[in-house]
Amino acid sequence: MIGYTAGMTAFWIMAALMTALAGLCTLAGARRGADGEETVSAEAELAELDRLKARGLLDEAAWTAARAESGRRILVSDRVTAPVRAGTRDRLMVLGGLACTAAAALVLYVLVGTPGLPDQAYERRVDQWTTELETLQPPQVAAVAARVVKDRPNDHEALAMLGAARFQAGDPIGAASAFRRALALKPDDAQSWARLGESLTRANDGVVGGDAEAAFAQALRRDPGQLGARYFLGEAALARNEVDRVRAMWGPLIAALDPADPRRLDLQRRMPGAPE
Repeated sequence: MIGYTAGMTAFWIMAALMTALAGLCTLAGARRGADGEETVSAEAELAELDRLKARGLLDEAAWTAARAESGRRILVSDRVTAPVRAGTRDRLMVLGGLACTAAAALVLYVLVGTPGLPDQAYERRVDQWTTELETLQPPQVAAVAARVVKDRPNDHEALAMLGAARFQAGDPIGAASAFRRALALKPDDAQSWARLGESLTRANDGVVGGDAEAAFAQALRRDPGQLGARYFLGEAALARNEVDRVRAMWGPLIAALDPADPRRLDLQRRMPGAPE
């Protein structure tokens, strides 16, 4: 509770300082006002041209052309903009608006938030998540799975579950680590090999690299029915323009998919030698 009180005190001090700084910046800008557009003086401009002509630096034609251009430019830009100044009442309105905003934020926090609730330790949150598995988001499921693996580090099923949870949570590197640990315990698990390859592929922005391709090959060697591994091996072969390899990988996959499955239609369209 002491840590919570100190943390909230620091939060409100920082919030007050940021509000004061925002007010100071706003008032400083208002005090300076808006810079008026630069006014072009016709007399000074034309007098300078006359001096240049008198000194022989401009001939008659050049002087006439310069005066005409100067006059045109002066007609376009010759206007005076009064600078905007902030009066005492304006500054009070700005400060009042900032104060009202800060007060409204505080009231909203008191009404909607739980200012009296102490911070809940991460481990306690994970304890709570273990009783709410059906309502958890993927990162929370991954945290629960990590807890299980921590208690049972040599449990292959727990490691496979952790890898799948991390994959769903958008952590392909962590997923690959979990699947590697699972395969160290059970190297003949074709599904873990396939999931390892998928994790490595996602971590590589969708490109099937050498490590991922090796993992998919291990999966297919142990279980020819690993259709996901076939798909990615076909992708790797297609990138290298290995036509026979693509057909060997994707042929059984196409045959296994329902004729109305859009994935089957896509594979048939991309198969080398397919009609345009």
